[in-house]
Amino acid sequence: MYNKNRFIKTLMWGGVAAAVLTGCNNNTSDTTKATDGNAETPAATEVKQVAITAIVEHPALDAVRQGVIEELAASGYEDGKNLKINFQSAQGNTATAGQIAKQFMGDNPDVIVAIATPSAQSVAAATNSIPIVFSAVTDPVEAKLLKSMDGSGTNVTGTSDALPYEPQIDLMKQIIPNLKNVGYVYSPGEVNSTIVLKNLEDKLKPMGITVYSAPAQKSNDIAMAARSIADKVDVIYTSTDNNVVSAYESLYQVAKESKVPLIASDTDSVKRGAVAAMGVNYHDLGRETGKIVVKILKGEKPGSIPVYTAKTLDLYVSKSNAAEQGIVLPQSILDKAKEVAK
Repeated sequence: MYNKNRFIKTLMWGGVAAAVLTGCNNNTSDTTKATDGNAETPAATEVKQVAITAIVEHPALDAVRQGVIEELAASGYEDGKNLKINFQSAQGNTATAGQIAKQFMGDNPDVIVAIATPSAQSVAAATNSIPIVFSAVTDPVEAKLLKSMDGSGTNVTGTSDALPYEPQIDLMKQIIPNLKNVGYVYSPGEVNSTIVLKNLEDKLKPMGITVYSAPAQKSNDIAMAARSIADKVDVIYTSTDNNVVSAYESLYQVAKESKVPLIASDTDSVKRGAVAAMGVNYHDLGRETGKIVVKILKGEKPGSIPVYTAKTLDLYVSKSNAAEQGIVLPQSILDKAKEVAK
């Protein structure tokens, strides 16, 4: 009897062990990454968290966010399936940007995407451990986000929308052949904008062209700032300053009233009143940002990934905006444009 019981117990324990091993094997297969040809896709049961924040919502920054999400989906990360996306806008308020950064620290996502310099600075100040991918930052080194564009060695990397100034200046001179005075409305608290001002002054002064700058602390101040220089300038140039872009319609009204044309570095601004704009495609910049996020989700360290800078510029123009602002666009400009609005 003793031996028989011992034998039965051995069989029972063996069955339990087999069941445990079978359960473990089933869990492993659920989280193993599937392959489609040579492309590796994320595991169906593995949910990644990506937090996205932007200093404000306007067409250029919205296009970046959309590009990021599309690139993640193209790489197998779909929101609501194996990806959870948390988007927060600071609504143009740097204090709110800081609060969002603190919230993200508590959420502890796999990656934080910070769109525009103020949001990137807030997030970078809040964590040195969670991977950060910035986007639409003109000069990340000057913004103190990293020390080298070739790889930070930290938790920060991203994409830059820095533009060469020569094509921008050439565009202004082609539209206004006797260009002598350039107006620039900007937010003094935004690093991107102060860098552009300094570089414009350095580039234009040797050409005998004067820059009249008009600071505006808030979006509501943009129109007043533009009116303060409208009678002194031949053209008003706008960068990707977030306050300015957010209030572009008010700037457009000043341009119509004063017959001073608007030339922008954000192509979406043509739809909102600019005569012409030469700039990066922000949707494409978002896709490049998304590619970096995917690399990090798959295990690469952000500090080893170089900063991506947009390679090509698109020219958009509007004949009707030009007419309203007192000029006729030369045919040479129309011929070069990627898109000509009536």
